Amino acid sequence: MIVLRAMHAGDIAQVMQMAATLPEAPHWPLSAWGQILAGEGSPLRIALVAEVLVAEVSAAVVGVAIASVVLEVAELESIAVATQWQRHGVGGRLLKELIAHCAQAGAQRMTLEVRASNLAAQALYRAQQFAVMRRRQGYYRDPPEDAVVMERLLG
Repeated sequence: MIVLRAMHAGDIAQVMQMAATLPEAPHWPLSAWGQILAGEGSPLRIALVAEVLVAEVSAAVVGVAIASVVLEVAELESIAVATQWQRHGVGGRLLKELIAHCAQAGAQRMTLEVRASNLAAQALYRAQQFAVMRRRQGYYRDPPEDAVVMERLLG
């Protein structure tokens, strides 16, 4: 069974381990994860994890989603799901829950950037009512690639 909940400091090691196996996941240092969870200053950051019960004793983090909220705009900073849990609805559930949290925090719309070649992610976002707004030439560096900017209204 998969449970979605707010991320806490005890999740950081598992999230970083998972992210290390995914080229598209954020490879942020420990200090960045700590800042996300500190909840201090601006912008407001919302971080959720998906966890699965392992052997009915412990839980393993299999996904993470993070957004920042500034006034009425939320920005999806990252969403990542462990390889073995991709295409099982985890990303969609995380995104839907994150959207609800951002709307509750006062955001009226959510934006994101995604690699032009990441068609699977774009399909996930379209399924959650995101629309393509524009393209940013040369936005990504390693490797160089355009970004597709997508947005949806919340609420």
